[in-house]
Amino acid sequence: MNIYESVLRPVMFRMDPETAHHFALDQLATIPPQVLRLIFGPAPAQPREVFGITFPNPVGLAAGMDKNATSLAGWEALGFGFVEIGTITAHAQPGNPKPRIFRYPPLGALVNRMGFNNDGSEEVARRLTRLKEAGEWPRIPVGVNIGKSKITPLEGAPEDYLTSFRRLRAFGDYFVINVSSPNTPGLRNLQETGLLRDIVRAIRSEDAKIPLLVKIAPDLADEQAFEIAAMAEEENVSGLIATNTTIDHSALAGLRDETGGLSGKPLRTRASQLLRDLKKKTRLPIIASGGVMDGESGKEKFDAGASLVQIYTGFIYRGPQLIRAICRAAA
Repeated sequence: MNIYESVLRPVMFRMDPETAHHFALDQLATIPPQVLRLIFGPAPAQPREVFGITFPNPVGLAAGMDKNATSLAGWEALGFGFVEIGTITAHAQPGNPKPRIFRYPPLGALVNRMGFNNDGSEEVARRLTRLKEAGEWPRIPVGVNIGKSKITPLEGAPEDYLTSFRRLRAFGDYFVINVSSPNTPGLRNLQETGLLRDIVRAIRSEDAKIPLLVKIAPDLADEQAFEIAAMAEEENVSGLIATNTTIDHSALAGLRDETGGLSGKPLRTRASQLLRDLKKKTRLPIIASGGVMDGESGKEKFDAGASLVQIYTGFIYRGPQLIRAICRAAA
């Protein structure tokens, strides 16, 4: 029996989505990891080496779920092969007004307009320091996803990203430059290769070796995505994440639409097609995200050339057994 789908999800789906989100984080931070392992079973062992990092299995938690890094031990205990915290900004910020997460169960989808709500890189660094000092650091790789503070103008973006990178550098096995969320005004303008190059160079001037990735939007024209990949190769970027959420809400026709990024099953086709096209144009490893809802859709990403996959919406609908289903399908 899938205890998540049969017991836990019905309880949480009676809650407001953001309330359920915080409830889940609180539980993961409170329940001993050994109890979670007993409930959900051992983590899949399917190691892969990417960016010079060994991942115990190729299924990770996407950024957005644990923005403030409050539940790292819990994610490891659930069976994830890696976890990506954030998005974290240089300045603490509350995000957009509530409500800002919306479920579409018939579609297996979510819309969110969170707006990079987070405690800020200084406070997150303090939390991670305490975790390390207490000997409670997870044994799986931890990625750190950083974004631009809302109050920072576009021309100040390189220094803003660099501030967060400096504060968090000691804690990330890899870092992700997020310029593709649709919920911070003007952020996607930073996908223009000149502006993005400046951010990459700012971080690379500080650290030339740490694995550094760029997360892109599914709404890019193919040529723009290819330009970003070419720039990434030129500037010693380690890989790409494809993709973020989409502003294409055509799948919601006839339903109550909400402003924000759409994720889940409706994103699968576009995310997979962009992945296939990118793999024809670049040698860079790609972490695939977008529409991974079961073992089949996870295998589709690997077949299309992904080195790793990340889940978020699929995890909300399917729970920890989704990690195991993807690993079985990809074996």
